[in-house]
Amino acid sequence: MIFTILIGATIFGYFMTASGLPVLLVEFIEGLAIPPVAVLVVILLVFVFLGCIMDLAAMTFVVLPIIFPVIQALGFNDVWFGILYVINSEMALITPPIGMNVFVVGGMAKDVPMYTIFKGVLPFVLVMAVCTALLIAFPDIVLFLPSTMIK
Repeated sequence: MIFTILIGATIFGYFMTASGLPVLLVEFIEGLAIPPVAVLVVILLVFVFLGCIMDLAAMTFVVLPIIFPVIQALGFNDVWFGILYVINSEMALITPPIGMNVFVVGGMAKDVPMYTIFKGVLPFVLVMAVCTALLIAFPDIVLFLPSTMIK
């Protein structure tokens, strides 16, 4: 299944490169009169939504090649965005309605109803949202250690 996703994503990536969609998207977003942080928040919300309805590997292979040039054009650090992407992807995997990780837990704990499991993960979703907000407000939290290693 993963190889099928990789093959499809490779063909999709070639099509995107040939069509020039990422370049057009970068030009469109740069032409908007909104701050880069607002664009970042919208992108992260889209990632959470897509993670609720898609497999994480498929989302990564299909959406990230389109969005990453936008992130670079807006001047955000690649490592910082990678950390935000991972946190949001994991948040999406425990967020209703799909929440694949919650269904895995539900399959293992057959005597616990699904609504109880979803209710139990909501505090984690809130903590991850707060963590994401802190990392957006203070990117040096993520970039401190990598900045010491470059020297």
